[in-house]
Amino acid sequence: MRLLVLLASLLNVFLLSVRGQTNLTQWPVHNTGFTDAIQWDHYSIIIGGVRTFLWSGEIHYWRIPVPEVWRDLLEKIKAAGFNGISVYAHWAFHAPNNKTLDFTSGARNFEPILDIAKEVGLFVTMRGGPYVNAETTAGGFALWTTTGAYGPLRNNDPRYTAAWTPFMDEINRITAKHQLTNGGPIVLTQIENEICCQRNSDGSLDTPVVDYMIDLQENARAHDVVIPIITNAPNFNTRSWSTDYLPGPGEQDIYGLDSYPLCWSCNLAECGSGSASTAYADHFDLVSPTQPSFLPEFQGGSYNPWGGPQGGCPDNIGTNFVSMYYRHLAAERVTAANLYMLFGGQNWGGLATNLVSTSYDYSAPIQESRIIADKFYETKLIGLFFRAAQDLVMTDRTPFSTAVATTPNVGATVLRNPETQAGFYVARQSDMKATTTVDFKLNIATKTTGNLTVPVFGNAIRLVGVQSKIIVSDFRFGNNTLVYSTAEVLSHSVVDGQSILALWLPDGEFGEFSILGGSKKREVISGTGGGFHQVGDNLVLSYKQQTTQSVLQFDNFRVLLLPRSLAYTFWAPTLTNDPIVTPETVVFVNGPYLVRSLALNGSLVAVTGDIANAATLEVFAPTTYTSLQWNGKTLATHKTSYGSLKASLPKPGLDAATLQKSLTLSGWKFSVALPEADAEYDDSKWVIADHLTTPNPTQPLTLPVLYADDYGFHTGVQIFRGRFAGEATGANLTVQGGTASGWSAWLNSDYIGSFPGIVSAASGALALSFENATLVSSGENVLTVVMDHSGHDQRDAALNPRGILGATLLSTSNTTFTKWTIAGNAGGESNIDPIRGVIAEGGLHAERLGWHLPGFDDSLWATRSPSDGIDNGTIAFFRTTSRLDVPIGYDVSLEFILNSPPGSVLRAQLYVNGYQYGKFVPQIGHQIAFPVPPGILNVRGENTIGLSLWSQTAEGAQVDVQWNVLGVYESAWDPGFDASALQPGWTAERLQFA
Repeated sequence: MRLLVLLASLLNVFLLSVRGQTNLTQWPVHNTGFTDAIQWDHYSIIIGGVRTFLWSGEIHYWRIPVPEVWRDLLEKIKAAGFNGISVYAHWAFHAPNNKTLDFTSGARNFEPILDIAKEVGLFVTMRGGPYVNAETTAGGFALWTTTGAYGPLRNNDPRYTAAWTPFMDEINRITAKHQLTNGGPIVLTQIENEICCQRNSDGSLDTPVVDYMIDLQENARAHDVVIPIITNAPNFNTRSWSTDYLPGPGEQDIYGLDSYPLCWSCNLAECGSGSASTAYADHFDLVSPTQPSFLPEFQGGSYNPWGGPQGGCPDNIGTNFVSMYYRHLAAERVTAANLYMLFGGQNWGGLATNLVSTSYDYSAPIQESRIIADKFYETKLIGLFFRAAQDLVMTDRTPFSTAVATTPNVGATVLRNPETQAGFYVARQSDMKATTTVDFKLNIATKTTGNLTVPVFGNAIRLVGVQSKIIVSDFRFGNNTLVYSTAEVLSHSVVDGQSILALWLPDGEFGEFSILGGSKKREVISGTGGGFHQVGDNLVLSYKQQTTQSVLQFDNFRVLLLPRSLAYTFWAPTLTNDPIVTPETVVFVNGPYLVRSLALNGSLVAVTGDIANAATLEVFAPTTYTSLQWNGKTLATHKTSYGSLKASLPKPGLDAATLQKSLTLSGWKFSVALPEADAEYDDSKWVIADHLTTPNPTQPLTLPVLYADDYGFHTGVQIFRGRFAGEATGANLTVQGGTASGWSAWLNSDYIGSFPGIVSAASGALALSFENATLVSSGENVLTVVMDHSGHDQRDAALNPRGILGATLLSTSNTTFTKWTIAGNAGGESNIDPIRGVIAEGGLHAERLGWHLPGFDDSLWATRSPSDGIDNGTIAFFRTTSRLDVPIGYDVSLEFILNSPPGSVLRAQLYVNGYQYGKFVPQIGHQIAFPVPPGILNVRGENTIGLSLWSQTAEGAQVDVQWNVLGVYESAWDPGFDASALQPGWTAERLQFA
């Protein structure tokens, strides 16, 4: 196989030299050599013989570990005009140790998300690993590989190869089962992520990495994966693995580029001061000219780092960003793009890396609470256009120029389909970040009418600040053609053999469109029209967009004129589950917060979706349908003068304010939770830390080795106990838990100090004084160190150790530590809770003994609230139960709010039905709000709520915990499913881990 790969690479070099790369008279069509069901060329991906604009978004099943919720999210994704999703796998999530792979327990069985994608009508890009980055602990590496015992990772080291092979065997088996050629939704697969480099700086092959990529590719093909294998370069300078650019062994079928033009982080300083390049067309013409311009990751938002603002940075990357940069993708001739993230979710348990804490909201179009709002709706506008613009999948490009506009500093990039001559003018201000408002006209060339300056009769086109518009020419819809339109196309549908074209503008702006061949009939049957003009055989309409919908009837087609405010709640559900949508399968719906599906049955139109307030449901259905049904309930329906069906959706009976009043958190129980600080504490069942060597490339400052990973503990809080006998006045400790991590120390139960953590350092060193502690005059003293682990670093830095790097006693008599023991998560790598998994918890006393789990008996505990807190430097645990009774027919978005007095120095963790779903560190972090999804939360049943409270000062700490209702929706999706299988309760087995 490797010889065949090398021969294929040499043949590719020859063919490119013969073709002259970019000087082709006809672009070649490629396939994998294993199937022609998916092909590609310079213009686009061709699926089942149809050119396709692949518009997808990233979602991670392991960040929302509730399979029942996946349907809710995928229905929202489909509704926004997407035809695909991208899914990262997570090696650590599936492999608690090097002998176990779990693809069956709870959310580890991710095949349902593939099945739902198929049912809903979404293609899937499978991104299996072994490495995924994703701002997750160790970038997704199995955590047991972080010791160094498997080599430096991401190369051909046989130890590493043996480690990843079983995992990728299973990933590729699942991929093959669900690939398009076997009737599934998976059309692309990725076998590594953002890996550099195929070649060294001198041009020679980087053999260890190349061999690794060949091994991964051979593994996929050996498991009958026949679809294209993609790669994604992390930046413009990493030009590896393309068959077109310095081809060589290890190359992948389709090259892609990742791009975050406004910074991948809410902390813009992480991206430097320079402006990011968005010259994608030039890059692809250089690196992959015979392939489609493909962005496997394009900015859907930005992660919020430790210390970032509460709620992330949606203002930086909100609706204006969507308007400008998603249209810019089209301007750069991109026909395959994936938004990272479309839904972020949460870094629950130990999923977090040291970059971010619990929230992975990512300021994404779908919020981590699952709420959709303006950014989602603005994204829907461009998504529906991409789906409807059938000629956009094959265009030649003329670069941005101000020569086509009549106003200085305004210009457009011109895209033209070489077969149909349809044109797309992507207009914007020269400065993509300009905030001024400008009016302009556009010089366009049309196939049917010649050169024009548009609008011809009406007021100028307007750009308001950071905004882009796509002006179309020779745009086909049904049997008709728009000569041009200065209003943007939203979608088009064919009903009863006639086209319905939906155009939109911001409220109050002016638009103009021209119809090829004109129309004898030009009737304004609803709303307000404008000025009609006859230009030769063509009809032109100039108008001012009203705040209401207008409906215009022509000979054999209808035009809807929508303001942005109504376009946001305009939907175009399809009658089939084919991701490639034709206008004959589209039915327009107006009004609700969300439309999930539409079906035609007899004379009935059945619509499902969600509402937050009263709404008017309008459906542009075929004339044979006379009544509407909403979420199974038949509505009083009337037919409008222009043939649509309308019905009223009354205000839901439950609202956020009413639900908020019903939610309480009371009856808290309390227990101290740091018995390990007592010198007499029995840690005989703990792991003895006695290693004098480590495979880790970072050698410890002192011995024995106190790296937690070397002893099988990889996540959460870890506790170290060091014994010594004799005189000592203090200790020097260097502890490394990752950026924003912290630690505290006790000597014989006496609190002696803390490193509270900082965002700029992964480790903290302190000289601890024993002055305020009581030493044992005869016998052993015990120094207890509790370290909060903030996750492993990414890429090659995943090997950076976690634990105590160095520990020495300050003593005039050379007193040294005689023994160290370590405690981490219960069972270590043994995975005693396969549903939640080893990433779910750490080594706090409360966690090891299962105090956070449903069913634990706290009846003998004292009554005390977290808001009463603790009064010294220690750790305590609080528990309560809270019952929710959300009525059937409603979906709710709920969160917990954690607050503490100003100046608090503490670490708290929130647990919901056994899942650690929040980390609160007020001296460092931004996050006080912690959304919890259904399935982790029982919306119709009892919930066990826990809070660990760790004071990092001698003064103690308090935390107030409250419910907060984010949204209430009358919904077709039911969050009240039985989640008991995802919430295993306490068992006596936990007692052995004291």
